[in-house]
Amino acid sequence: MSEDILTIREVAEYLKVTEKTVYGLAQKGKIPGFKVGGQWRFKREDIDQWIEDGKEAATGRQGDEA
Repeated sequence: MSEDILTIREVAEYLKVTEKTVYGLAQKGKIPGFKVGGQWRFKREDIDQWIEDGKEAATGRQGDEA
């Protein structure tokens, strides 16, 4: 169960980006997350869906340009 909730560090490792990048995305509301005691937490399923949504958006943009 605890693996279903990720920290900024775990999300950064998962996405292969820096912790600063994840923090910035979270602060701007561009990645799904929530705060617990002032610390960001992320549901793995929400991150996976966010990735899929990003793929669909990118595919849609490419299709529009052709």
